[in-house]
Amino acid sequence: MTQAPFRPFESTLPKDEALAVLQSATDGAEDGELFVERRKSESLVFDDGRLRTASYDASEGFGLRAVQGEVAGYAHSTDVSIPSLKRAAETARLAVGDGGGSLAGAPQATNTRLYTDEDPIESASFPVKIETLREIDAFTRDLDPRVVQVSATIAATVQEVEILRPDGIQVRDVRPMTRLNISVIVDQNGRRESGSAGGGGRVGLDGLIDPSDWQAKAREALRIALVNLDAIPAPAGVMEVALGPGWPGILLHEAIGHGLEGDFNRKGSSAFAGLMGQQIASKGVTVVDDGTIADRRGSISVDDEGTPSSRTVLIEDGVLTGYMQDRQNARLMGVAPTGNGRRQSYAHKPMPRMTNTIMLGGDADPASLVADIKDGIWAVGFGGGQVDITNGKFVFSCTEAYRVENGKIGAPVKGATLIGDGPSALKHIRGLGNDMALDPGMGTCGKDGQWVPVGVGQPTVLMDGLTIGGSAA
Repeated sequence: MTQAPFRPFESTLPKDEALAVLQSATDGAEDGELFVERRKSESLVFDDGRLRTASYDASEGFGLRAVQGEVAGYAHSTDVSIPSLKRAAETARLAVGDGGGSLAGAPQATNTRLYTDEDPIESASFPVKIETLREIDAFTRDLDPRVVQVSATIAATVQEVEILRPDGIQVRDVRPMTRLNISVIVDQNGRRESGSAGGGGRVGLDGLIDPSDWQAKAREALRIALVNLDAIPAPAGVMEVALGPGWPGILLHEAIGHGLEGDFNRKGSSAFAGLMGQQIASKGVTVVDDGTIADRRGSISVDDEGTPSSRTVLIEDGVLTGYMQDRQNARLMGVAPTGNGRRQSYAHKPMPRMTNTIMLGGDADPASLVADIKDGIWAVGFGGGQVDITNGKFVFSCTEAYRVENGKIGAPVKGATLIGDGPSALKHIRGLGNDMALDPGMGTCGKDGQWVPVGVGQPTVLMDGLTIGGSAA
């Protein structure tokens, strides 16, 4: 984090004038800030042998917030100027009323930087990106004659934010993001199946466009598609399930993580509300939200309120020990903020959000956990899912899963969905592998209409009592 002036906006938004307007909007408030953002993004999609989409977007704007108790006044604009800021201050000021609040202390300062501040869009030339996409297409088609369609995407974004507080404290963060994704469709005797692989993080494009990286992704996408060619209808019923390491942690994120965000617990709408200090998971289960892992998709040097990111222990040895907090909810709950105040853009208010949500590994051999299944499935890939925060009930679809009977891994299954609820699932965990892994960098989380990049991670997890939705065995 660098204490720097509003360099991109200093001609239209001088700090002294901006600070005076912000102070007038937050006079008598408990908290507030001016959030200024500039964002650039580029996306190239190569599909079915040709460049289908080449897009470039640039935007900038500000959001001004004044907080009093549970109420927050918020106004935003794409016009980054003092006149526009003054109009926004009049709107945000309505939330403060007669005031009387005491301004909360500033976030702790930090010099930690978890990622480069270089523009990833500029880390490779446009011709190099196009040629890389062509090479991906040709390479993937040459891997197997059954490949009938290939789609590859290269995307890069850089977000520059500056946060100014009423006390004059100023925070700046530059956040890169890149991703490369490959999807494959194969055809065998008229049956078509698909597979995809990809990932990235807060890094430049250099590593992602290196052939050693994208060739591995292409092979993985093809492998998944070919596995699905041999898949049989999924069984149905209550069964044992082994979840693979890494990306399957998305189930943890949705079914459990959202319920551990501070706002849901303060309002009593979470399935975990009021359970602090109680055993909510099997012994040995420890879950953390860690935004401090270098270069990861969900990591942030500082959150969107200026609070340094942290590693927050949510569940320790099965006991609920913490929630993820932004500044407003932390103050209302009488605890410290955890650096989880995030927003999609300048047009959105911050709220408690996950960063990288991880279940730590155990000491079991992963193969022995799968071998311990008498009747169930081994799920190693997931697609979309839904969850009800109030009770933790979830439904997730598997993109790669296998039938397991008497400890033997059988045929891949198609159409499997996992149905259960987070609180029950936590208590039905009976084994944790020693293979904890992070996902490849492809998660995006939605909440109240806002989307932010996130990460997940977990070891192989064995649990009982999940309902498998599929075709009758």
